[in-house]
Amino acid sequence: MFEIEINIKNINKIMRAIPGMDTLLFKDWIKDYWIKAIGREPVKEILNQELAALRHDILNNDLDLDNINIEEELKSRCIKKFERAARKNLRRVINATGVVIHTNLGRSLIAQEAIDAMAQAADSYSNLEYDIDSGTRGQRNSLIENLLCSMTGAEAALVVNNNAGAVLLCLSALAKNSDVIVSRGELVEIGGSFRVPDIMAMGGAVLKEVGTTNRTHLFDYENAINENTKIILKVHPSNFRIEGFVTMPERSELAELAHKNNLIFMEDAGSGLLVPGETLNLVGETSVKECLNQGVDLITFSGDKMLGGPQIGVIAGKKDVIAKLRKFPMLRALRVDKSTFAAFEATLRIYMRGELDKIPTLEMIRRDKNLLREQADNLAAKISERINNKARVAVVETNDAVGGGSYPERPLIGWGVAVSCDASVADVKLSAGSLLNLMRENTTPIICGAHENALIIHVRTLLDNDINVIANRLEEIFIGNE
Repeated sequence: MFEIEINIKNINKIMRAIPGMDTLLFKDWIKDYWIKAIGREPVKEILNQELAALRHDILNNDLDLDNINIEEELKSRCIKKFERAARKNLRRVINATGVVIHTNLGRSLIAQEAIDAMAQAADSYSNLEYDIDSGTRGQRNSLIENLLCSMTGAEAALVVNNNAGAVLLCLSALAKNSDVIVSRGELVEIGGSFRVPDIMAMGGAVLKEVGTTNRTHLFDYENAINENTKIILKVHPSNFRIEGFVTMPERSELAELAHKNNLIFMEDAGSGLLVPGETLNLVGETSVKECLNQGVDLITFSGDKMLGGPQIGVIAGKKDVIAKLRKFPMLRALRVDKSTFAAFEATLRIYMRGELDKIPTLEMIRRDKNLLREQADNLAAKISERINNKARVAVVETNDAVGGGSYPERPLIGWGVAVSCDASVADVKLSAGSLLNLMRENTTPIICGAHENALIIHVRTLLDNDINVIANRLEEIFIGNE
């Protein structure tokens, strides 16, 4: 009984020692730093949460009450929450997966020239919708139309916020309540549950499926045409590939059929390739220009995939068809902002000069395998030097990928570094899964691959300073404070 009374008195004394909110807000470590870093209201919210948690732990005797320093305990708890609140939600990460256009990691990296153009557009006024020559209102699409037409051979072009928006605009403006013929083998679903049938329904078009999953003939399209048909639509398979017993009409055949019946032949090209596939060592991929040369009237594609620019959806093709899209009200809802226009124009100008390796996505895809091996050797040497034989480090050949639904099922041969750890080389065995988590928990998260219980660091997608960050993190993991 006596011990209980002492304990209650001790608890009451400690509870009375907990500072109030007004006192805490004037503490130097809060007032001079954290309020400036994250704002007064977020600080108060975190303090309230941690004060409540601290009182709960004291009352439940979950702390060493004989040796507790109330302010230090509270400070320790709050700082962790303050640091998390101060951390940006959209953060830089290191892509060590070997997937160049990694949808989850922001897709394509844009060129430095495009970054500079974005910054200039953002911090100054511009002629976004102003015709400097005439001194009258202009059209923002005119900023890039000539460049796009020059690159693709199209008669006209415009851009919207992304390729899904481009497809939606075309279907809404050109085929509302009308039939659109699509092969069953092209009714694809890509990331984020984007489904061609759903987009068609949103656009008010009536889906007319023809053929089978693996074989669609020209006569399937021909038999489906009726007085309500407006468009024959060809869709890039994006993230899958059908091989074997497969039949699909040539573009030129579909174009001839469409034009004979006064229909629009439209293609959703997905990624959008502005140079011949062979230029990027991507055999079998058809460029936008080639599609238009084969008779496509209207083609849509993304800017932030194989094109290597900002997120944008391009619509290019016949002048009379594009003219109908310009007048359709939905275009305004899908329009692109000034910084994106600036980045896209800068990217197109790099293409025009033929300086493809200035576009990070294209340079990574094209990178020579001998250079990749050299990078892997350098990374392996740096890691080995830092971790003092606490893990196995080996240079390995890897299967990299273009990514972003582009060039599916055809890996890019690359090189990387495998890091594995078991009881024979370290005090504590770490599985590949544990290493993946530890790398991801770095201040700059490092996203890697894994194979046969080894962490795999693909070098194709690493930037210049990433090697040092990776080596430092592995040193922390394996050496720590020893």
